[in-house]
Amino acid sequence: MAYRDQREFIRLLEKEGELRRIKRVVSPELEITEIATRVMHAGGPALLFENVAGSELPVSINLMGSGRRMALALGVEDVNEVAARIGELLETKVPESLMGKLAMLPRLAELTRYPPKTVSEGPVQELVLQGEDVDLGSLPVLKCWPQDGGPYFTLPQVITKDPENGMRNVGMYRMQVYDRNTTGMHWHIHKHGAQHLEKARRLGQKLDVAVALGGDPALTYASTAPLPDTVEEYLFAGFLRRAPVELVPARTVNLQVPAHADIVLEGYVDPAEPLRNEGPFGDHTGYYSLEDDYPVFHVQAITMRRDAIYPATVVGPPPMEDFWMGHATERIFLPLLRLVVPELVDYHMPPEGVFHNLVFVSIRKRYPGQAFKVMHSLWGQGLMMLAKVLVVLDEDVDVSDPQQAWWAALNNIDPRRDTIFTPGPADALDHACPLPHYGTKMGIDGTRKLPQEGFRRPWPDKIEMSQEVRRKVDGMWKELGLD
Repeated sequence: MAYRDQREFIRLLEKEGELRRIKRVVSPELEITEIATRVMHAGGPALLFENVAGSELPVSINLMGSGRRMALALGVEDVNEVAARIGELLETKVPESLMGKLAMLPRLAELTRYPPKTVSEGPVQELVLQGEDVDLGSLPVLKCWPQDGGPYFTLPQVITKDPENGMRNVGMYRMQVYDRNTTGMHWHIHKHGAQHLEKARRLGQKLDVAVALGGDPALTYASTAPLPDTVEEYLFAGFLRRAPVELVPARTVNLQVPAHADIVLEGYVDPAEPLRNEGPFGDHTGYYSLEDDYPVFHVQAITMRRDAIYPATVVGPPPMEDFWMGHATERIFLPLLRLVVPELVDYHMPPEGVFHNLVFVSIRKRYPGQAFKVMHSLWGQGLMMLAKVLVVLDEDVDVSDPQQAWWAALNNIDPRRDTIFTPGPADALDHACPLPHYGTKMGIDGTRKLPQEGFRRPWPDKIEMSQEVRRKVDGMWKELGLD
């Protein structure tokens, strides 16, 4: 299901009892964060703040802050449905019969059926502000935590093009507001936006940038997805929506922007300009990320809908809304990981690990050393390179249950034999690393050990009740009065 815009999604959430309207006047400085954090930690609803001090725009938050709402955002009952669609596309064995080959065509067409569609106009340009009329202070940008360096855009779709090959990228990077028309651009060195800026530097030119806010939530989610370099985010959003993303030419930069977004900021980043201090920022790790120097985004135009809603999220001590977005990524991209790690059964990034600190992995183990092979394979896959601790377990372990996963791992390891350390890239937000972007990773082999791995003792069976007795007790359970 494709939503035409953010308002359509909000209407659905309200109909489903998943949204609450807040009519009281609240401040975008700290107050919205405190309200939203309490709601997120309690597993509560999406929120629409209708009266925000200092701005005429309402603020939406926590729209994707549960498993159900995340699925609704992608138009499915369960995000595993998206994974199943991807899994079907990856089954590339060509049938021998003509009818079998013909039956494959609709499935293969799914890959390119919904490319972005250029339109001449869209609601996002109903209002156009340029020059002296540009004032970021008119937007209800949140200051989330007391030590934050300022207000931050927290849910932006940052659009750039590769200056050499024209490939579009859409990423989500926090943006600290400096003044009425400049922000920081928090491009980590591992991100495509930073790569585009470096190419612009080599070519001696400025980099056009547009920042879309709102629209169909599938667009927002797609900007966070760890896609291969050759797959564009709005193409992926079209796949998710089963409908093309409509794009309209920006007014002042050579980029296209979502026609049904709520707000778009247009401008540039000049690689010849000195970097500017950015931060601190209360981050998804639950700690403040420290001040550092980042590029400056100059806003030369703001376009918006007349009925725009400003979208935001809050990150901080987990679990927050970003956990559910990350959980969707975990489920959706499992089939792609299985392409390169075929023995992979499942994996899970628990909220306490804030995505990059801890990953549980289950595998079908067939040969000695396989757990260590899997560790190195995963560390070689995109942003999985930032995983600080990988715990590899047998296929019968439910890695979505951290209690069960740790129980199995801690029972099965000999620390000297089953733990490895290796240097490598680290998340820019990892404050424990001895150097920025560079640190140590740990792999833990929590699988059953094989004789070929030098284990000569008997390996005990897990304690499990017989199925016959379980069925018998199931039948008497109500009679026992223990519910």
